[in-house]
Amino acid sequence: MKMARTLTDKDIEILKKLAPECGDLTCSGSGVHYQSILPPVANHYAQDEEDFEERLNRLDLQELKYLSKVILNGSESLGCLAPEYVGILIRLLAERVSEETANLVMIIYESVEECYY
Repeated sequence: MKMARTLTDKDIEILKKLAPECGDLTCSGSGVHYQSILPPVANHYAQDEEDFEERLNRLDLQELKYLSKVILNGSESLGCLAPEYVGILIRLLAERVSEETANLVMIIYESVEECYY
């Protein structure tokens, strides 16, 4: 079972850049503190796929690399993201980080079964 993650200052900085309207780090549905960056953005703040992509485009290259690093090391959950949102993330990673990173993130997404915030 995955251990609960406490968001770092860097994680919170990225979350706030993606969702500046996020005033509180608690999921309104579960009452639990967010344990990942992308699920809250996708499921609570982005209004649709276009909005999600616009939010991801706010990240600079270093922030995207950091996000891919925490996805690859297993601390960032993708399990709660709809396939359409992951497709956007994969495309942006391929365009801005590397095809290899995008492919690895896709493999991780395809192997995830549970949803963690």
